[in-house]
Amino acid sequence: AAGAVPTLYDSNEKLTEAEVRKRLPEGSKCKVVLGEFPENLKKETELVVLSPGVPVDLPLVEELRTNGAAIWGEVELAYHFGKGKIAAITGTNGKTTTTTLVGEIFKSYYPEVFVVGNIGTAYTQEALKMTDNSVIAAEISSFQLETIENFHPKVSAILNITPDHLNRHHTMQCYIETKEKIAENQTRDDTCVLNYDDEETRRFGGSCKASVLYFSREHILDQGVYMDGTAIVYADESVRTKICDVSELKLLGTHNYENVMAAVAIAAAMGVPFPYIRETVIHFTAVEHRIEFVRELDGVKYYNDSIASSPSRTIAGLHSFRQKLVLIAGGYDKKIPFDALGPEICAHVRLLILCGATAEKIGAAVKSAPDYRPGQPEILHAQTLEEAVRLAKRHTVPGDIVTLSPACAAFDQFKNFMVRGETYKTLVRAL
Repeated sequence: AAGAVPTLYDSNEKLTEAEVRKRLPEGSKCKVVLGEFPENLKKETELVVLSPGVPVDLPLVEELRTNGAAIWGEVELAYHFGKGKIAAITGTNGKTTTTTLVGEIFKSYYPEVFVVGNIGTAYTQEALKMTDNSVIAAEISSFQLETIENFHPKVSAILNITPDHLNRHHTMQCYIETKEKIAENQTRDDTCVLNYDDEETRRFGGSCKASVLYFSREHILDQGVYMDGTAIVYADESVRTKICDVSELKLLGTHNYENVMAAVAIAAAMGVPFPYIRETVIHFTAVEHRIEFVRELDGVKYYNDSIASSPSRTIAGLHSFRQKLVLIAGGYDKKIPFDALGPEICAHVRLLILCGATAEKIGAAVKSAPDYRPGQPEILHAQTLEEAVRLAKRHTVPGDIVTLSPACAAFDQFKNFMVRGETYKTLVRAL
């Protein structure tokens, strides 16, 4: 649309050009290359835009970089063409809920709002529609942050940093540094919202080039957003403004209180007045696949927390309920340790149903927890999610809560966490 004639490359030799062209706009002048990357193209290529799923350390990418090609991601490409004022949000957990909430707050006050990024609407899809008056809420993943160059948000946010995607980033230090890239082009005139209770993000606040605005569930802050008992308060030196009480929120769980505080800080830094912020946060409901109530059957409540693709997300989900749960967990192995999950399952789970590639690893983490006693929790194994749901039905009694909160990605059996969540909901509704 901008006038360049790109080459679309996929190393999958089983694809045909006709299949690829079906997915391109009618009349597209895009060249298509499949299989082996041609030698002549290696020398001619000036700009490479990687799909977020493509690792930046692939030998071909390294070779193109050595040849002088710029290596961008989809976000950098969108930023090059897009306009407007950006709030960019990253973190291991809570990105989608926080970005969705920030987007809703923006829509209550600004006339021209875009919610883009890792949230499901590609930034590039909307970039050419943006104007100088646009306000953008962008969820940015670590995969997307690897390939930014000039991307410069007015407000950035790192919600938290816990081990994740180590199969891609290899070391925790690399993962942390990638998350911190969200603020690398910011200046003192910009704002970076950080979690004061997270050791890594609090440490980053000391070296961040932007003006730092913290949020905290555990500490009273002189500047920032914090919880005073059950009240969420915005502090601006001597002035303290109560935004709401957590009893007014429709979101479950202390981790969601943190997401709300982050959203309040981001929205305030983007110029939204407090009454608009308050009105939006108290009416905001849970995003799909995030501790989403599915149904109640025979006195048993079923929840879908398929987004929980890391141990820390599952732990946050377990803490959202006041009773012991029936937990369905397991999935694709991202090489993340489950040591911290074991004791939490012992404390919060009555029955654990494991399926997927990591079932044995999670089971071992539970059995090696200091508080584990045989049968506490009881552990069952299932080959499929369908079998896991049937086992849950068979072993529950009125008053129980069943939650799918896998602690792992979905790729061992499903295309993504959304398909996994939809499948689970279909199975539960069919009981």
